Amino acid sequence: MSPEQEVCVKQNWKSWLPLGVMLFALYLAIHYWTPFCRLAQLGLQAAAPLLLGAVMAYAVNILMSMLESRLFPRGGGLSRPVSLVLAYASLAAILALVVRMVLPELVQCVGLLAQQAAPVVEQLNQTLLDRNLGLDQILESYGASLADGSVDWKQALETVGKWLSQSLSGVMGSMLNLLSSAVSTAFNLLVSFIFSIYLLMGKERLGSQCARVLRTYLPERWYRGAMYVLNTVNGCFRRFVVGQCTEAVILGLLCMAGMLLLGFPYATMVGTLIGFTALIPVAGAYIGAGVGAFMIFTASPVKALLFLLFIAVLQQLEGNLIYPRVVGASIGLPGVWVLAAVTVGGGVLGVGGMLLAVPLAAAAYQMLREDVRRRNLPAEEPPETEP
Repeated sequence: MSPEQEVCVKQNWKSWLPLGVMLFALYLAIHYWTPFCRLAQLGLQAAAPLLLGAVMAYAVNILMSMLESRLFPRGGGLSRPVSLVLAYASLAAILALVVRMVLPELVQCVGLLAQQAAPVVEQLNQTLLDRNLGLDQILESYGASLADGSVDWKQALETVGKWLSQSLSGVMGSMLNLLSSAVSTAFNLLVSFIFSIYLLMGKERLGSQCARVLRTYLPERWYRGAMYVLNTVNGCFRRFVVGQCTEAVILGLLCMAGMLLLGFPYATMVGTLIGFTALIPVAGAYIGAGVGAFMIFTASPVKALLFLLFIAVLQQLEGNLIYPRVVGASIGLPGVWVLAAVTVGGGVLGVGGMLLAVPLAAAAYQMLREDVRRRNLPAEEPPETEP
């Protein structure tokens, strides 16, 4: 074999090696599917705090980058730490303000529900007592047993003691499980918060390291394709988060203002609820409207019906005017594909799938549109040569 043929064989072997590795990994995943799923589940559970920290870092990075570019256009050593602190402080202040506004009305609503539930419980107890369900016969039999002295007090005390012991052990077990879950959740949140700070402080270095690894182990063509896909997905996610948050704030404020103007109860709480649920595309505002209508129903059924009519008008305004200009223009995805993405994503992964499906569909739509446009460009005619 000539040296040129040996070089060609080595190049072909190197080009087919990644495909062979992928096919072998796919075969192992299919053949050992159940152990693979268990191993993947354990890995996800172990890495859950880190994944949550990455999600937190990605969301906070949008606000931090805006603050850093506005407050420190020339950069500087303190630009990143100050911007990071301001971003987290802003989010904490917004959360505290929302809690301060919503908590009084929430307490009032819960108190009203308790007051209205008391007569229902009393009526139910009276119905059970009226029907007595054989209680008279049970009490008469116990009274006769007490009268003739045929009650085995030792066995009765042992039964009561066993019941008390089981009840106390169950209560203690539930309290310990609740305490353990609370401590575990708090620890995971702390780890996620710390990990997000590390990611945000060194995001440029981490990005360059990941790009260097990809460039080292991938062919140049694959590397360019991977970077193109990652940049497209990142841009779509970033625009989606900004647009969806802006749309949710606008919708929540419009709902709150309209409820205050029309005299509906719990305007602040319901408006805030609809603003939060509006973060879920398409269906989120309807979920918040259903919960809000139930809350208003406890105070006035007529106002609850009027509130639903108000939400229907507001949703028409939001769907035809606000959403296309705020979110639709930012992600460049037609409304029919937004609905399809939300439906499929919600069916696969629930609420999280709804949030992930829209930017992923927008990225796929953008890459497909650019590829179609590139393939349909007229081929450049070769330059004419003089005879």
